[in-house]
Amino acid sequence: MSAESVFAARIARARAQMAETGVDVLLLSVGADLPYLTGYEAMPLERLTMLVLPADGPAEMIIPGLEAPRVAAADGVFDLVPWGETDDPIQLTIDRLGSASTVAIGEKTWATFLVDLVNRTSGVTFANAGAVMTPPRSVKDAVEVENLRRASQAVDRIAVRLQAGEIDMVGRTEAQLSAELGRQIVAEGHQKVNFAIVAAGENAASPHHHPGDRVIQENEVVLCDWGGTMNDENGVGYCSDITRCVYTGEPPAEFVELYDVLFEAQAASVAAAVVGTPLEEIDRVGRLIITEAGYGEYFIHRTGHGIGVEAHENPYIVEGNRQPLEVGHAFSVEPGIYVPGKWGARLEDIVVAGADGPDPLNTVDHHLAVLG
Repeated sequence: MSAESVFAARIARARAQMAETGVDVLLLSVGADLPYLTGYEAMPLERLTMLVLPADGPAEMIIPGLEAPRVAAADGVFDLVPWGETDDPIQLTIDRLGSASTVAIGEKTWATFLVDLVNRTSGVTFANAGAVMTPPRSVKDAVEVENLRRASQAVDRIAVRLQAGEIDMVGRTEAQLSAELGRQIVAEGHQKVNFAIVAAGENAASPHHHPGDRVIQENEVVLCDWGGTMNDENGVGYCSDITRCVYTGEPPAEFVELYDVLFEAQAASVAAAVVGTPLEEIDRVGRLIITEAGYGEYFIHRTGHGIGVEAHENPYIVEGNRQPLEVGHAFSVEPGIYVPGKWGARLEDIVVAGADGPDPLNTVDHHLAVLG
């Protein structure tokens, strides 16, 4: 499928959502929405880049002249409007709003640009572009699912090496192991490392621990959570995300019991990811298992997040989200148990909701890897 047809179809879906939500013009600057619709990721600069997508009429990308050569404009999808150093890009944007009364603007747009737009327009209501972009982005088509699968398989290969003891751990710092995971993410075909969490021993009780100079010892848990962005043939990046735990020696019975509960909860949550199920129910299933085993107070975050062109996006697997699971939803299932000052564990896969049931994209061994 050509880039032109991919992006034209996505813009058509965005316009259909604009019609449904009463949006006259969509404005997209920095953030994932822009590359999703156009294949171009704007640099986060003080110079404004803005896609102006009216409900009717041509889409135009207002872009700094010095950035324009980086854009491969898809024929018939959008036109480029380069601006020079003495031009006013805010006015160029305003000039293209026409008689619009409702304008949806990208969630990641810098406040300085939004403030200028609000102060220099009248009779315009600015709304969050999430109402337009979330529905098409959160339901992945078959091609997008395969892009996510390819990225997941790449990080699975790293996990296999980690679990087999082929990646040195003991005696290295968390930061050194994190850097090694990052190198392997790129070597496996990703264009960008999004994160490589390494948390040893008591640090594993911090879900988003920043790898530091702590040296990994024998006989302790090492929690590794890593992922990156892998581009498709049109230059749009799709994300990976996986968590596995390794024990550098014989784990004590207390930790084995904890991990067995986590293993059961994660598997049950994946199995519950059936189309039509409220998203909060996927969270409840695993949380109940953890709570009944006596670890409820140590499961301190939601069960999962959506994934696609961003590592974290809709839909979110959390209590209170009653949205039913749809075919094409892609999300993490990652329960965790964190005992402060002692240890922690998390087990994470990316799962896609399929018509025939949950489709886990990460298939590497889920058992606790014991090395030593």
